[in-house]
Amino acid sequence: MKQLGRLDFSLYFEDLEPGTTWETEGRTIFEADLCTFLGLAWFNERLFANMHDRSGFGMKGQPVPGALVYIVAEGLTMPSISKSGLAFLHTDMDIKQSVSVGDTVYVKCEVIESRRASEGARGLVRTRNTVLNQHGQTVLVYQPLRLIKMRDEPADS
Repeated sequence: MKQLGRLDFSLYFEDLEPGTTWETEGRTIFEADLCTFLGLAWFNERLFANMHDRSGFGMKGQPVPGALVYIVAEGLTMPSISKSGLAFLHTDMDIKQSVSVGDTVYVKCEVIESRRASEGARGLVRTRNTVLNQHGQTVLVYQPLRLIKMRDEPADS
């Protein structure tokens, strides 16, 4: 297994063999992020939009929609494929725990599948992205499948 730690460079298909791991920087989710997301996505659900009447929710603080947590996680992973990512094809996602305004999230990525595409200098890579909060607790897990460029043109192309 290749452990890359925190990255300051872009990964290509050749770098992404199964078992390869890396982690992202952290990002705190601010109230401005929540407000912007709620307005942009038109998430007008009372759970997120009404901080006055919190009766019946069983949650303290300002919860953040799982969709926002996922988007922040994707933004954190983008530097790792900024020069090589070609397409986002699919994901499975499982929300494990709530996130609130003021929480900081990090992403641990592990390659779980990697194979050459049927044509061209590219391959299909699936990672398991585990989103952790500042306490190291898993809050979300998703498994994106992406089309990733090869660094070099293969000899048999």
